[in-house]
Amino acid sequence: MLDPSVFAARREAYLRALGPGGVAVVASLPERVRNGDSHYRFRQHSDLHYLTGFTEPEAVLVLRGNADAERVVMFVRPRDPEMEVWDGRRAGIEGARDRYGADAAYPIAELSTRLWDLIANHEELHYSLGLDDAMDKVITAALARLRRTEKRGRRPPRAVVDPRVALHEQRLIKSPEELAVLRKAAAITVDAHLAAMAAGRPGTFEYELEAVIDYTFRHRGGAGPGYGTIVGAGENATVLHYVDNACAIAEGDLVLVDAGCEYGHYTADVTRTFPASGRFTGPQRAIYEAVLDAQRGAIELAAPGATLDRLHEHCIRRLTQAMVDLGLLAGSVDDRIADASYKRFYMHGTSHWLGMDVHDVGAYTRSGAARPLEAGMVITIEPGLYVAVDAADVPAEYRGIGVRIEDDVVITADGHEVLTARAPTSIDDVEAACG
Repeated sequence: MLDPSVFAARREAYLRALGPGGVAVVASLPERVRNGDSHYRFRQHSDLHYLTGFTEPEAVLVLRGNADAERVVMFVRPRDPEMEVWDGRRAGIEGARDRYGADAAYPIAELSTRLWDLIANHEELHYSLGLDDAMDKVITAALARLRRTEKRGRRPPRAVVDPRVALHEQRLIKSPEELAVLRKAAAITVDAHLAAMAAGRPGTFEYELEAVIDYTFRHRGGAGPGYGTIVGAGENATVLHYVDNACAIAEGDLVLVDAGCEYGHYTADVTRTFPASGRFTGPQRAIYEAVLDAQRGAIELAAPGATLDRLHEHCIRRLTQAMVDLGLLAGSVDDRIADASYKRFYMHGTSHWLGMDVHDVGAYTRSGAARPLEAGMVITIEPGLYVAVDAADVPAEYRGIGVRIEDDVVITADGHEVLTARAPTSIDDVEAACG
């Protein structure tokens, strides 16, 4: 866990962004039933964790910009010795104040009776509508109560504002402390990919590689996968979100692994593609080198002032040229870009924000245009080529080949840093890692 001062500084920054007329309500999402009476493992909502470091369910944070007292209020589960025997220790009311920086803390059961008073007489309520129906009802009930009391001087906020306006913009620029955690997540992830390359031989099942990856994540201190791990061999590599990971790896298969470790509530996001037999075939090499060329060029473009659209346009042109050269498409590169026929083989974006969420928060545009990159932003760069196994109108040697290469890149003041550079990408280095 980061030092409490880091979370305190984040809250102060958010309070400044809210201004004296703003109040924010940030809530955990409910625990979800997996089956019967068994729940999925709880993972704290990223916004709440970002502002508090609090990891328990049933928690709500209220930040009040115009308050002289109780600017930071938390609602949490109180200590309960009987329940703690079953589910583990709770921070409780005292812990919320002493360890998590709340000016005041109350039992979560009192939220509906206290919230209306805490948000009264603010101009704006910053809250994520639509994430949790039960919490939405608590919010609307508080607003309705305040409407009834407006004549007595307790009025509701005039507007409900999405947290993307302030909080998510704050989260977009990563602090040195956050980058240190992301470097650790990246380092563990690289080790997992290297282990998968060493283990991914013909006859191995995709789920065995997933197990190797998950073991490495946990063995190195990570919380586990930051998203569903993809291990796609052969034609499965052409399915973008293939997560069954159920098939045997065959002689001559390429294996696409998209996996990232979550560490300290931050996740890496890395994809590597390698030959199960240890050596690329000629057609595999041709596809792979086209993707690698596009990715390397896009990484070189990553710097302050560039845009994600610019990186994507670069990859589209490089990959479309490769499609024409390989006979996947006919005609001129400009025509195939203009009619978007390249999307048959490269159908996803090149980059996204990365941080606490694998597709992290923050606006991608400003005033209708792609926003320039800034120091402290962390992005993925992940071009790919995917030739369906039943693509009868393309050269047969390329059918069923899927390649994606993805790295995590932080924008620095004078360029970029590839957090995952230790994971091999060149043909020679990938083959060497396969043994």
